[in-house]
Amino acid sequence: MTRVQELEQEVRKLAPSELAAFRKWFEDFDSDQWDSQIEEDALTGKLDRLAQKALADHKAGKTSEI
Repeated sequence: MTRVQELEQEVRKLAPSELAAFRKWFEDFDSDQWDSQIEEDALTGKLDRLAQKALADHKAGKTSEI
């Protein structure tokens, strides 16, 4: 059995209040991981090409207000 399968079994055993607490914890954890990845990508220049394209599209009038 894989570690993920073991975790799945344990999560299924949680009481509703425990599941709600776990869900909240995981949501925060996942959000923090996402934020860290975006920050790393921005610092290493992985997003530069996308930003340059967006700015060029805006200057060319290819954008609209939301």
